[in-house]
Amino acid sequence: MQDGSAPFDISLSGLPKHEWLDRVGGIADETGYLQPLGQHHSAIFVEDKPILLVTFESFQGIQALSELGQPLGWEMTRALGWSHLCLLCDGDTWFRDPHVYAYFDRLTDDGFFDDFDQVIFYGAGPCGYAAAAFSVASPGASVITVQPQATLDPRIVEWDDRFAHMRRTAFNDRYGFAPDMLDAARDAFVIYDPRVALDAMHAALFTRPNVTKLRMPFMGTALQSDLLEMQLLFRLIARVANGKLDAKSFARLYRARRDYGPYLRKLLSRLDADEREGLVRMLCRNVTSRLHAPRFRRRLDRLETAPEETLEAE
Repeated sequence: MQDGSAPFDISLSGLPKHEWLDRVGGIADETGYLQPLGQHHSAIFVEDKPILLVTFESFQGIQALSELGQPLGWEMTRALGWSHLCLLCDGDTWFRDPHVYAYFDRLTDDGFFDDFDQVIFYGAGPCGYAAAAFSVASPGASVITVQPQATLDPRIVEWDDRFAHMRRTAFNDRYGFAPDMLDAARDAFVIYDPRVALDAMHAALFTRPNVTKLRMPFMGTALQSDLLEMQLLFRLIARVANGKLDAKSFARLYRARRDYGPYLRKLLSRLDADEREGLVRMLCRNVTSRLHAPRFRRRLDRLETAPEETLEAE
């Protein structure tokens, strides 16, 4: 929408799903469409400039993450005028649905992705799995995923016990093993915390020549929320579009964690658990020298009143 961002400014937060879909469909109909894909999925397309962002999102995630209750891709559409295709699910389905397969088959047969100069797939968690898996429909696309699962096929990932309710869902048919579906991608990025063991094990399965792994240690299990709160997610996607995202540029952007309270608190808790008092002292001094951080100040005051021990060797 070149001349009208106003429809994208409408709040859809808190609406029941049927009303939300009606409102979204009315907005999308101006330049695109909303298409139901079976009972649990929908496709929402808004067309503008020749860069297409394809996001995989859940209705519940949209309501939790967006102040306006809108697909994440709409913010990029507002800011950059990109086209956007949102694949929506109701609950975590990993998009394992024949209606979704058939939809991507039709897009491929119609040459839909060929109409765009660049295509970027994005998703997190179960939606990150889907972003990687369905990117095969657009050879040459870029893919950015946050904490993706490679598959939930128990013959491959029997060590992942987090999603037992999905054990009977087929992950060995079409659009199945996500890492293999990346073979035709121009490039792909997998973001994860290497200290979250199961996420790191899935990330290992994505090892491919065209895949760059971007690590966020000590950040935990809600990386998409953290990236949004640090205002990094859309900057990362924009860098993918410009061909400027790599491990070095990510490391520079990720320095924003130095001012991010949840990360600092998790790091402090980890150092406490490891009984690294010298490093705790250093951390508290650093944080209080830069930020208003009462928790760290109180902790430092307690440490400073105690006899200072020799800092541990690194």
